Amino acid sequence: MKRRDFIRTTAIAVPLIGIFPADLSAIARKQVKGKIEKRSLGRTGEMLSMIGFGGIVVRDATPAEASERVKLAIDSGINYFDVAPSYGDAEIKLGPALELYRKGIFLACKTQKRTRNEARAELEQSLKNLRTDHFDLYQFHAVTTLKDVETIFSAGGAMETFQEAKKEGKIRFIGFSAHSVEAAMAMMDRFDFDTILFPINFATWHAGNFGPQVLARAQEKKMGILALKAMAKGPWPQGAERSKYPKCWYEPLVSAEDITMGLRFTLSHPVTAAVPPGEAELFKIALSVSDKLKPLKKSEIESIKNKGAGVNPLFRYQGA
Repeated sequence: MKRRDFIRTTAIAVPLIGIFPADLSAIARKQVKGKIEKRSLGRTGEMLSMIGFGGIVVRDATPAEASERVKLAIDSGINYFDVAPSYGDAEIKLGPALELYRKGIFLACKTQKRTRNEARAELEQSLKNLRTDHFDLYQFHAVTTLKDVETIFSAGGAMETFQEAKKEGKIRFIGFSAHSVEAAMAMMDRFDFDTILFPINFATWHAGNFGPQVLARAQEKKMGILALKAMAKGPWPQGAERSKYPKCWYEPLVSAEDITMGLRFTLSHPVTAAVPPGEAELFKIALSVSDKLKPLKKSEIESIKNKGAGVNPLFRYQGA
């Protein structure tokens, strides 16, 4: 299988999570006027746009809408696209829309299957849906419990499919996403993953103690760090009207000012890219403020810390 050339960059990853904003010298950064900044992805040698395209943005879209949204992303400088079978018809809509750009983008996919045979079947179907012969990154999706971890690594577990598929050239890098500190730490203890996709959010960080320990461990292992929930406010309040944002199971940040704040918090850490929510409207706002996503200044740290500490966080970690 032909491989497209990719830029090799060298970055020394050191655990600087205790300093906030963290020292971004651990990652390489490339800026082009009028385009979204690109950052190095751990030890992979890849440079990804610091705003990613979550495939759920095209779920339930018409083919024309899907193509329009993908073109907008490409024109803005996005080269990182992430999708999963659990996102409804997103794979089917994204495949044709991305086909024209496939050689120039970094395509990530995920599976929630935990056994070898089920993961293999889902991988092959996703490749067909996305009209590609390989994924740049394939991830264990939404690893939540220690039982998930044990099943993945057991005899007949999904890790066997991942390693076989890598040898076959069907996947280039192996990663995982998680919404649990315990599961994330256990996954990193069991295997040298290339990437982690994890919630890095101003409120979960400051009010929930959720994120610092995972980022520190990922940096120690020189992994590429990808972020979820940068634009989350918190759980939906009881009785809240959710119909405007049906793709968000949490209450999102919605104003340009708040979205800028949330993204700046996340990207002020040694994070390669943040993936906005699946609502097309919110994704477009993220693109519109992308030139304002500078690392936080020291004078802004206390303000965002106080704001985060006063919010009911989407996730909490009770461990030490």
